[in-house]
Parts: sequence; C-alpha cells; structure tokens
Amino acid sequence: MALKFHQQIISDLLEDSNGGLVILSSGLSLAKLIASLLILHSPSQGTLLLLLSPAAQSLKSRIIHCISSLDSPTPTEITADLPANQRYSLYTSGSPFFITPRILIVDLLTQRIPVSSLAGIFILNSHSLSETSTEAFIVRIVKSLNGSAYIRAFSDRPQAMVSGFAKTERTMRALFLRRLHLWPRFQLDVSQELEREPPEVVDIRVSMSNYMVGIQKAIIEVMDACLKEMKKTNKVDVDDLTVESGLFKSFDEIVRRQLDPIWHTLGKRTKQLVSDLKTLRKLLDYLVRYDAVSFLKFLDTLRVSESYRSVWLFAESSYKIFDFAKKRVYRLVKAKEHVKNKSGKKRKSKGESDSVEAVGGETATNVATGVVVEEVLEEAPKWKVLREILEETQEERQKQAFSEEDNSDNNGIILVACKDERSCMQLEDCIINNPQKVMREEWEMYLLSKIELRSMQTPQKKKQKTPKGFGILDGVVPVTTIQNSEGSSVGRQEHEALMAAASSIRKLGKTTDMALGNNNPEPHVEKASCTKGKAKKDSTSLRRSIRSCNKKKENSKPEILTGPENEEKASEASTSGPREANVVHPSSAKKLPPVHFYALESDQPILDILKPSVIIVYHPDMGFVREIEVYKAENPLRKLKVYFLFYDESTEVQKFEASIRRENEAFESLIRQKSSMIIPVDQDGLGMGSNSSTEFPASSTQNSLTRKAGGRKEMEKETQVIVDMREFMSSLPNVLHQKGMKIIPVTLEVGDYILSPSICVERKSIQDLFQSFTSGRLFHQVEMMSRYYRIPVLLIEFSQDKSFSFQSASDISDDVTPYNIISKLSLLVLHFPRLRILWSRSLHATAEIFTTLKSNQDEPDETRAIRVGVPSEEGIIENDIRAENYNTSAVEFLRRLPGVSDANYRSIMEKCKSLAELASLPVETLAELMGGHKVAKSLREFLDAKYPTLL
Repeated sequence: MALKFHQQIISDLLEDSNGGLVILSSGLSLAKLIASLLILHSPSQGTLLLLLSPAAQSLKSRIIHCISSLDSPTPTEITADLPANQRYSLYTSGSPFFITPRILIVDLLTQRIPVSSLAGIFILNSHSLSETSTEAFIVRIVKSLNGSAYIRAFSDRPQAMVSGFAKTERTMRALFLRRLHLWPRFQLDVSQELEREPPEVVDIRVSMSNYMVGIQKAIIEVMDACLKEMKKTNKVDVDDLTVESGLFKSFDEIVRRQLDPIWHTLGKRTKQLVSDLKTLRKLLDYLVRYDAVSFLKFLDTLRVSESYRSVWLFAESSYKIFDFAKKRVYRLVKAKEHVKNKSGKKRKSKGESDSVEAVGGETATNVATGVVVEEVLEEAPKWKVLREILEETQEERQKQAFSEEDNSDNNGIILVACKDERSCMQLEDCIINNPQKVMREEWEMYLLSKIELRSMQTPQKKKQKTPKGFGILDGVVPVTTIQNSEGSSVGRQEHEALMAAASSIRKLGKTTDMALGNNNPEPHVEKASCTKGKAKKDSTSLRRSIRSCNKKKENSKPEILTGPENEEKASEASTSGPREANVVHPSSAKKLPPVHFYALESDQPILDILKPSVIIVYHPDMGFVREIEVYKAENPLRKLKVYFLFYDESTEVQKFEASIRRENEAFESLIRQKSSMIIPVDQDGLGMGSNSSTEFPASSTQNSLTRKAGGRKEMEKETQVIVDMREFMSSLPNVLHQKGMKIIPVTLEVGDYILSPSICVERKSIQDLFQSFTSGRLFHQVEMMSRYYRIPVLLIEFSQDKSFSFQSASDISDDVTPYNIISKLSLLVLHFPRLRILWSRSLHATAEIFTTLKSNQDEPDETRAIRVGVPSEEGIIENDIRAENYNTSAVEFLRRLPGVSDANYRSIMEKCKSLAELASLPVETLAELMGGHKVAKSLREFLDAKYPTLL
C-alpha cells in the first residue's frame, strides 16, 4: 500500500533499532506511513507497541482507516475509563494501542506496564514537544528500564520544527534519538515518483470584480498602516512584520510571542493593534471565501463590536472597505430614478461587468427622504467558472460515451474541495438553484435580521414610556438614541431605506404565504423570506433521512461522503435514485454531472473513499494538493483531471505560494542543522541504568561533592513527592523527576503536591490563578489545606519566557479594589494567616524550591495523603484524618470567639472535647490554654454575659 519513498523511510527506520525522527512535507500521507509500520508489527511476538495519541484526532482516524482498508486489526484506544487491572491485561496482550501521554506516564510510574516487553513507542506530534513535555518524561523512564525499546517520532509540520533555537536538536536529545530523516517534497525520490504519472492539471485564474479588488487593496493598506503603528512602539522585532507574513495564523503567534514577556507593560493601543491585525487577516480570507452579503454582514458585526476600541476602523482607507462592500450588495437611488427602472430592465452598476436586475415595484419608497434601496447582489466570480467547468465536464463525458471509450476505472465522481462546510453548502445551493436566487435569499435574510434586531429593542422602548421626567424625557429619549446610533453607523437615510425594503419583503412573504394557503403544500414556500427559518429546519430533517439512505447504498461512512452535508437538496433533484444524476441548472438548462463536496477542515481520507475522476480545488490548500499527487501516484492507471481555481492577483494566490516557500525554507534550514548537529555518543540511552532517574541530575551537585576530602560521595536518601493525577497535564512532575525525586501519582482530594506530612502545595499558573479567584475555587482549596495541614502553601508559577510580575509597578495602587489581583491575594492571606505563598520564575525554579523545602522534612505518607478529606462510609474512625473526624462548624465557631486566635485554638481543641466543656472551664484553666490571663478573661466575660432585654 505504500509508495516507494514510503518504503525507503520504513527501511531506514528498521535499520536503526533505536528509532529516529521523521519529518515529512505536509500532505505526503503520514498516516499511511505509520499504518504500514503498524502492519509490520507482529503481535505474536508478545511485544507491546504504544502510539501516543496526537492532539489532532484526524490523524488517528486516518491511520485507522488505512489499516482497516487492508483488513488488518486496528489499534484500540486506552482511555481513563478503563480500570487499572483491565489496562494491565491489555498491555500484556502485545497488540498496538493508542494511548494519551497522561495515562501512560501514570501507568509507568505505578508500574502497571510490563516495560520489559515493550517493543517501542510511536510519537505522532513531535513538532509540539520540548524537553519538559510529558512525552520526554515517558521516553526517559522507558529508556532507563528498557534500553532496547525503540522510539519513532513523526511530524509533517517542518515550519514548527524550526521555531526557536535548535528546536530539532533539543527534541532529539529529549527523545534520545540519534538519526534525523528529512523527506521534503523536493527530495529526488519523492519528486520523481509523484511526477512520473502526474494528473492533468488546469490552472484557472479568475478575475476578481472591481469592488473586490478595491476591498483587498484597502485591507492591505489598513494592515500596512497598523504594522507601521506597531513598529513605532519599539517593542517588536520589525523584520518579521510584513503583510505577507500577516496572511498566516502564525503571524499572530509571532507577535504575541514577542510581546508576551512585556504584555502587562503595553498600552491598550498596542494590544488592540495585535487584535486588529488578526481581524484584518480574517477579512482578507473571508473576501475570497464568502459571498458579498455574508461579507457585508460580517463587516456590520465588526462595526458594532469594535467601533469604540478598534484602531483599524479609524485608518484612512478603512472607509473604502465598508463602501465597496455595500456597493457589491445594494445602492441608494432617488425615487424618481427608481421609477424609470421599475419596468424590470437590466442596468449595469458602475465598475461592474455583470448586469443585475433592478428591483421591480417591491421595494418601498421612503417618503421622508425620497431614497430607495436598489439591489446589486454581486455574484462571486468563481461561481460562474464552477458552473462552466461542470458543464464542460458533462459534455466531455457525453463525447466519450458516443466514442465508446473504455472507462471501466472511471466512476464519474466529481469532487469539489472547499475550505469549510458553509462554503460547500452554499456552492451546492448555487448548482441546484439559480445563483441569483441564492443571493436573493441571503439578501432577504440580511434585511430581516435588521427588523428582528429592531423588534428586540422595541419592548425596551415601551417599558420606558412611563413618565420618568418632564417633556422630552417622557419615553422619547430611548427612541431617538437608537435611531441616532443606527443613523451614525450607516447613515440615517440609508438606514430608513433599508428598513423600508425589509418591511416590504416581510409583507411580500406574508402575502405569498396567505395566497398559497393550503392549496399548495409543497415545500417551495421557502421562496417567501418569512418562512426561511422553517424551511431550514425541514431541510435539516430531510438531510438526515437522505444521509441514512446513502449510507446503505454506497457502503461507506456518511460523514465522510457527505462532508459538508451536500445532500440538502437531494429531493429537488431526484426522488428515487441518486440525486446527482438529474441536476439541471435552471438558467442554462444543461444537465450537470454528479458532484460531491468536501470540506478541507474535516480532514478525512476522501480521495481513497470516493476515488474521483475530476477534482475541482475551489479553495487551494498546499496539503490537499500533495494528497492529490500521492493519490495519483498510488493509482497511476486511473485518469484524473484537476482544476485549480485562483482569484488572479489576490492574497489567495500569495498565501498559497508563500506556504510552499515557507515549507521549502524550513527544510533548507533543517538540512543545514542536520549537517552541524551535535549528538552525544550515549544519546541512544542504552548506557542508562535502572537508577538513572536519581543519577541524571547529579551534575549540578558534582562540584560541591569533589570539594570534600577525597571526593567521597555521601549516600543520599531517596526523596519522594506525592503528586495529584491531574497535575500530569503540566510539566512540573517531569522536572521534579529530572531532579532525582521519586514521583508517586495518586488521586488527591486536598492539594496538588504533598512534600511532607505537614507541607501541602496548591500549584497555580497565572491563568489558572485568575480563574480560581473569579470562580471562588481557590478560597475553598486553601480552606481545605489549612484544615488538614500545618503548612499550607500556594505556589504561583510563572512561565520562563514571561515577565516575573503580575503587573507593572505603576499599575499597583494603594487602595484595595475587588478587581485587583494584588488586593485579592492580600485578602486571601488576611483570611488564612497560616497560608504561605511561593513565587516561582519557572518549572526549574519550582523544583529547586521543593528540594529546599524537603531538606529537613520527613517523607510524606502515601496512604495518609490519599485519605485526607475523603468521606468514608464507616463514619468517625479514631486517629483518622478524614473529613468526618472534624466538626468544621464547631471549629469555625470557636475561632470567632473573643480571645481565640490562630496561635491558641489548636491547644483549646486538644484539651476540650466540645464547646460545652469549654464554657464550663474556669478562668485559670483558660489562661493556661490560651496563653494569657487577659485573653482568658475576655472569653470568660463573653460566655457569662447576660442577654440584653428590651424592657
């Protein structure tokens, strides 16, 4: 099933018993490569093979599909729902399993896995690893217990492998790997195989409309202006800040990574510029992806949500974006001019090549202003080209049918690949119905949404009509305020004209609905805009029934075949057979071939399932293009024709070309790194002994040991830390293990880390600290620690690459405010005087602090730590630490009595078994317990005081 270069990669990996790191170009079927390696693994050998589940579930589903297509047993997934004994029986079976790093590291530390029989580990997301990640923790333990186990790491994101200083080399060190396998698209074996039988490619450059060109130019100008503003701050490295890099998501990450350490010192304007650049990149993407009405609707949303704080809205060219977006959808004309065109003749809009039909007599005239809305509803240029391609394909098939050519391998399926499911559904609607009808429906929904928004505000006006003042204040102000806000956003006249048009559409919908009545029960009523919502609901249920029918007919997964739910209009095409066979375009009256739509974001192996003969790449994507090349190389005899639709001179072309260029540059950098990479001799981990976990960090203390007489090394006792299971989502247990501590994973009810019988630590990252204060969870956690442990500790852990402070010194005020984090911490310490707060710069600093805290302490008891705070069914047990042994209400009452403090309440509890016994003690005994005659007298007087009377 594998291609030749896949076979070469497999043979290279099998040569080295230690494994290796494989970096592929995106789209070169990483899933098939891993599936081939899994098939070569024989469970009869009794060896265990584990695959660490990646964050992207699509890769796992592709691997399972590739293996199941060859009738091989697929790996099962080990989850936390399985009990420990059942997991152990699965480990001993010797089959390959998917497992999450968190479950695997806990089972390794608790010795539930037979590491001696472990053949190896597959790491599927090596681009997201670091020295402190859980995967590196797993590999270190496995190598210390079984040096012969291999580690095979994979990645198809070369750009991520070159971020940071020597990331690839550091990743290989963390995984104990010595060999790096690089397979870019331009590698000789790969390029020769993929280009031996290439598909027939047709590159179509579609010209954007004049308004689209104007919007794109304006967005780039605004983006450039924002970049210049950001460069003025002198906070960011300006070399990477170009408009081209701004087209990618990673651009936001580049800026945030640079600004994160000083984010708290930045002004609101700089923070808003980062957000604006992200918004502008979205606008460029949506311009070429969505229709004109949807784009205008998104702009209206931005105007409302970002009008007050946004920077880009006040740029010089921003008004062009809104102006051109409106002109693609509608125009304002005077009522006299509109009457001349009322006969329904076609007229051309300025700067447009496509003719649009003017509205007849349906749009209401605004009497006050004499202005009406005239529809333009510019159709996306790609829509027309897509219909032409489908018509041309159908004509070619008819000619082939007449010529009686052999088409045994041609199943006639046409696949249209779009970015998202919304685009797929809209394109399907355009093919089945008239595109102008689709635009008309979007326009009606746009207008009706304005009426709905106004009707939602109407009840508020009516409530405020009750007199609350004099004259103009009697309920008039809310009405004018809303009108003024709407008028300021789109112009008063324009707003009133749009509302008039919306009202006329709503009346037309009601009239159509009444005229149809019960005489025509067909679902064609959806033409009336007022029933659009109901029609959508009906189409959803219809879609489900058709999907279940197609599942039986085509014997494949419905979610993959349907992709973006392209059977929505199946009943309109055909009622008995496959709906693709009878699709006829209403305007051209030409028969169109069967079409399947596929959303690229779903990331499913659609090519291997459908095996299409024609692929139309509506939204070009580099990874999907490589998948097409691999699919054609695997099926060299199958005829395949590929159409690429690009908007000429658009950011869509720039983004596609730049993605290829960025990947090539990443591989070139990796090739240079590989030539100068320094790998230690014992990098394979074979020389590591079973006690390496304690010897690994010994280098830090080696110099201090040699200064002693004779360099004699003293025997060190094994230190251990009890860690809550949930903490293995972080990297701190890994760093503690590197320091030589024994990690004991258990489920703790109180605290995250137990350092000694008296020290309990609750660890909080910065983000978690803010969330815990907001939800009140931190107060409860500190209360529980204070109840059961003598030294409760709150650890506030900063990231190593961030500033070691909550806020700048200028922002810290003297007043206590409920929204200030410093004030919240101060109140927390005042409420819990025994609470200790530790501030840590990084994970490694935390490990040093823990080592210092444990230096003169006893080791924690695992059994006791598990029982802390856990309710029991037996009730109160003598000398137990569980919750039932503490009458918390009585303790809280005691601590609030006069003279009782944190220094003496425990001695009172040890002497007195109840509050009743405390009330009967004389002053002399109270003075001995409370540490002073004065505090004892105040308590005695409080207990003996008489009740006040009202007489």
